[in-house]
Amino acid sequence: QVQLVESGGGLVQAGGSLRLSCAASGRTFSNYAMDWFRQAPGKDREFVAAISWSGQPYYADSVKGRFTISRVRALNTVYLQMNSLKPEDTAVYYCASAREPWTTATNTRDMYYWGNGSLVTVSS
Repeated sequence: QVQLVESGGGLVQAGGSLRLSCAASGRTFSNYAMDWFRQAPGKDREFVAAISWSGQPYYADSVKGRFTISRVRALNTVYLQMNSLKPEDTAVYYCASAREPWTTATNTRDMYYWGNGSLVTVSS
């Protein structure tokens, strides 16, 4: 059974930092892009960051320069380091894996496995 489990969310003041983790089990995702998406109340789920099968990172403009995505293949784990957090970063953050290997995926329709989400709340 394939599972993606996020952890590391919580409440933080504006300007603070959090690190999200996504632990994958049930298969290896080394050949798949891994992404982070987020969904704020009343809004659509939006792309945050992706790391390709080769390790190339991609970021939404809204988080570029503040967030860093990384992966440790040996642990089948992906991380999202979030610095200089803003109240508008408040959302449930989801980890996801691409539908196809050897591709770069930044759209929800390109993803296949999803985690259950981790809530990040940034207070002003």
